[in-house]
Amino acid sequence: MTRSSDGRIAQGWGGRKPNACRAIVVLARRSGTAVAGLVTSLTRPADRLAPILVSAGPDHPFCETVQPPTLLVGHEVANTARSATLIGGACQVGVAQGVLDSVADGLLEPDQETLVFVSLWLDHDAEDETAVRWSAREAVGLAVREAVHGLPKDAARRLVEQRDNLTHPHYGGE
Repeated sequence: MTRSSDGRIAQGWGGRKPNACRAIVVLARRSGTAVAGLVTSLTRPADRLAPILVSAGPDHPFCETVQPPTLLVGHEVANTARSATLIGGACQVGVAQGVLDSVADGLLEPDQETLVFVSLWLDHDAEDETAVRWSAREAVGLAVREAVHGLPKDAARRLVEQRDNLTHPHYGGE
């Protein structure tokens, strides 16, 4: 990631209902202003999930921090104990894999200079740990790719051209 990538933001969707995820990713340089603002906002008490420093391993003593360091927070408070478990387990593993896929693809460096912030939404009806893991992996991978490369110009132009007819899955108006 270059210095000009500091504060780049994008989103990605992964999977299908009921095990779908949406990831918003912010890339930040360790010494950049984006890190200062995000870390400050994440350390303030709030009625939401505490940030998770993404790690992986077979058991707690053997978990290792993913590089680049990645902080995972939920878009909203988990509505059930199962959702909280899925976010802390399956989503965390999927986020780790999505970030490490981005390292393997040469989009990110596995170092302490870059930080990845992930805000993740998990479908409230999610149940399948494996499907959730794949959904989180896909969503984070797509979001990192878009954050690094930007939205393709033809997609950005299409949105401008179709701005009067835009819709969204959560919009039911005319």
